[in-house]
Amino acid sequence: MKKLVLLLSLCLIAGGLSAQELKSPNGKLELNFSVNHDGTPVYTLKYKEKTVIRPSKLGLESFGDKPSFYDKFSVANVDHSTFDETWEPVWGETKTIRNHYNEMAVTLKQKETERMMILKFRLFDDGLGFRYEFPLQSKLTYFAVKEELTQFAMTGDHTAYWIPGDYDTQEYDYTISKLSEIRALQESARTDNLSQTGFSDTGLQTSLQLKTADGIYINLHEAALINYACMHLNLDDKNFIFQSWLTPDANGTKGHLQAPCHTPWRTIIVSDDARDILASNITLNLNDPCKIEDTSWIKPMKYVGVWWEMITGKSDWSYTNELPSVKLGITDYSKVKPHGRHGATTANVKKYIDFAALHGIDGVLVEGWNIGWEDWFGHSKDFVFDFLTPYPDFDIAEIHRYAKSKGVKMVMHHETSASVRNYERYMDAAYQLMNKYEYPAVKSGYVGDIIPRGENHYSQWINNHYQYAIEKAAQYKIMVNAHEAVRPTGICRTWPNLIGNESARGTEYQAFGGSKPNHVTLLPFTRLIGGPMDYTPGIFEMDIAKANPNNTSHCNSTLANQLALYVTMSSPLQMAADFPENYNRFLDAFQFIKDVALDWDESNYLEAEPGEYITVARKAKGTDNWFVGNTCGEKGFTSKISFDFLDADKQYIATIYADAKDAHYKTNPQAYTIRKVVVTNKSKLTQFSAPGGGYAISIYPVTNKAQIKGLKKL
Repeated sequence: MKKLVLLLSLCLIAGGLSAQELKSPNGKLELNFSVNHDGTPVYTLKYKEKTVIRPSKLGLESFGDKPSFYDKFSVANVDHSTFDETWEPVWGETKTIRNHYNEMAVTLKQKETERMMILKFRLFDDGLGFRYEFPLQSKLTYFAVKEELTQFAMTGDHTAYWIPGDYDTQEYDYTISKLSEIRALQESARTDNLSQTGFSDTGLQTSLQLKTADGIYINLHEAALINYACMHLNLDDKNFIFQSWLTPDANGTKGHLQAPCHTPWRTIIVSDDARDILASNITLNLNDPCKIEDTSWIKPMKYVGVWWEMITGKSDWSYTNELPSVKLGITDYSKVKPHGRHGATTANVKKYIDFAALHGIDGVLVEGWNIGWEDWFGHSKDFVFDFLTPYPDFDIAEIHRYAKSKGVKMVMHHETSASVRNYERYMDAAYQLMNKYEYPAVKSGYVGDIIPRGENHYSQWINNHYQYAIEKAAQYKIMVNAHEAVRPTGICRTWPNLIGNESARGTEYQAFGGSKPNHVTLLPFTRLIGGPMDYTPGIFEMDIAKANPNNTSHCNSTLANQLALYVTMSSPLQMAADFPENYNRFLDAFQFIKDVALDWDESNYLEAEPGEYITVARKAKGTDNWFVGNTCGEKGFTSKISFDFLDADKQYIATIYADAKDAHYKTNPQAYTIRKVVVTNKSKLTQFSAPGGGYAISIYPVTNKAQIKGLKKL
């Protein structure tokens, strides 16, 4: 009898190690971890006692003859800890961010190989982060990843807000469907120019937003993507199980690792309130603290620029249609004829500088300033830029002098043509040129197939390049806005000079045939989970043919919606993307773009439903000024908000920029109204937003009673 009791006790001790529980600080989320009968790690996740992630397997598959990291494990040790801090971002949606979680680190050991792997779980009040860690050990040094086998097992046929898996672009309109419908929709939509090799017809990209039938919102993504491949998801649509699918290198390998090392965090944000998904800081909190000691040079900025001209087809990036002669590495443009459509001329750029100076816009972007565009467009796939030599009609020294005299900063453009080794070769010299002419920020681009060896845009190899560019730029005190790079994963906390990314379907697609009117109500739930987007809003002329008669595209948005984007899609880098002449037609509406802040002390999400509507109020950093934005989709929306976020003892003047009653993104997009009212923290607003529309509000404290004379109180 004594032996039986002892054996039972030993089994309970062993079971206590293999089955573990972790709760969030507020107790609403519960993680359960165990190792199953064949030694495979398994986790489940509950929210308010409801299962949101069914038993899901964890592990990695490696190359070689040794067993992989997904079975034959036993639990060697379990450590529990709690962490609670408040930190201040250099810029962002709030002045301070609380980083509060309970952590469980499970050390696993493979008896056969004696290799160790740690599964680290961090459970926040709004979600879960976990990653794989490989400590320094005698039985493991280098290994290659064949695939990561992380699962996210759903509890049913949820609604998904998704874009298809792709190794080279995220520039898709979102589809809303049931999980069971994805396969058929992918098969019908697939086109030859999408690089989806290796995916099933249920391959999707993160950040992936989901909604259950009983109203629970689930967001799947990753954080701190460093020295690793970008994660996609493949769906088993019979069992509704997502499994990670890493972007391969050119040789098909998913990753090369050396212990000690770890993977990025896999994140699951959960709530029964859509607003909590938007307000979550899990992605930032799972990244390392800022590594830049002096951040005083990192300053949010608005800009205009020579860009929409080329996107619409009104102007061109290139100086000529002819190929210049090249002798001993010197490009000679003296014998070629300009085609007359070049946008980046000294005279044209000065017009943008004048407009920026007149309206208090911080900077001017110029694309197509440097030699080589005519070679890249259609002549030689092997051409690479030098990032140093301007075209004959762009006087870089004169532009610097003129912009400085007007108090305007210039924003550099580096189109790498996806030749990343060439870019790295010129990077120091290019950044030195920027320092010489006082360019504080660079917009980099990676259009085309990665040169030289056909890498995918989101593999470990190219992700390391993107990170190298950010860190190199920081050495020269340069801010980076990367286009066509991997979608962000909160790295801007660690390297806040990464002030923007494109990495999604931006405004340019409004000139390439248009985007769905609800697109901007989905981006905050998906792409923006990882960091701000250079969406380039502010289009006032929706009929693209007005700029280029050969372009029949239409911007599927109302003018009021364009104003709201500066608030609903928060970013420290915001472009007023349209032509100055279009802003001059609507200067009363343009006033909001001039006024709206870029950096915030506080953000309150007031209304939200993915694909339908978003309403957010933000307090400008270091002021008592507030800005409110609302965007909605195809159905339109009647917004009902309270101003209870305002101080109780103050009156404010609210200027409301709204859709007119007959506004519609397709038929009457420029119909808007502007009205001023007095508001307090007891005021309430019911405001109509047209299909594809929205509204924007600037709110300033009353400083003397004369300001509110004749104004109605809301």
